[in-house]
Amino acid sequence: MHRRAGIGAIDKKKMQEARFKDRGEELAADQLRQLSGQLGTLRDKLKEFATRHKNEIRKDPEFRRQFQEMCATIGVDPLASSKGFWSEMLGVGDFYYELGVQIVEICMANNHKNGGIMALDELFQRLVKSRGQTGGEQLSTDDVLRAMDKLKILGNGFSLIKLQRGRMLVQSVPGELSLDQNQVMLAAQETAHTSVRQLQTSLRWQEERAAKVLEDMVTGGMAWVDLAQRSEPVYWFPSLFNTGTVAPD
Repeated sequence: MHRRAGIGAIDKKKMQEARFKDRGEELAADQLRQLSGQLGTLRDKLKEFATRHKNEIRKDPEFRRQFQEMCATIGVDPLASSKGFWSEMLGVGDFYYELGVQIVEICMANNHKNGGIMALDELFQRLVKSRGQTGGEQLSTDDVLRAMDKLKILGNGFSLIKLQRGRMLVQSVPGELSLDQNQVMLAAQETAHTSVRQLQTSLRWQEERAAKVLEDMVTGGMAWVDLAQRSEPVYWFPSLFNTGTVAPD
């Protein structure tokens, strides 16, 4: 008797659990339908907003950045395709795809000078100059970063190297900097140059290690050697040049 009662209780509990599960799935499905409807409404509102503010989105880089962030909050990527509403109505997709092509062209044209590493600021200035800010469309660093993100489909040929104080370099050749090479770039970022002795002091490396890393960077085109009138070779990094840096003659 006790055994049959125990089995009955177990069966009853299983039935209750099954009903709760069915009810839970039903509630989840309802919530999903409601959420989908809300997202659909938000997308429609976003399209209305984009249509009303088409000119601001195209011409004002700050407004464009805020629009991109608003899209991201509801899972809309206006750069996902160069076709469709966003491209036809706003030209947003075409804007970034065109910018991506220009980034590739500029980087490739300067690879022989900098070994495939260019300061983001320099890339931005070259883009502004080449575009001539035509059509009233202003460019921002955020635009360049978004366009570069789309270049990931090319593989690991385009990536960002983050230095200190928010400074960034654009790498446009396959592969990544080794840990030692990255340390050298960080050590040289203020003056755009360094030497074996300076690396021994600042990074506490042995002479052989510092010399090898620097020579490898010269071979890769990332550094130049200055042998003129110095007690030891000095290695310059063209990607770190700026208006305050005096490059070697």
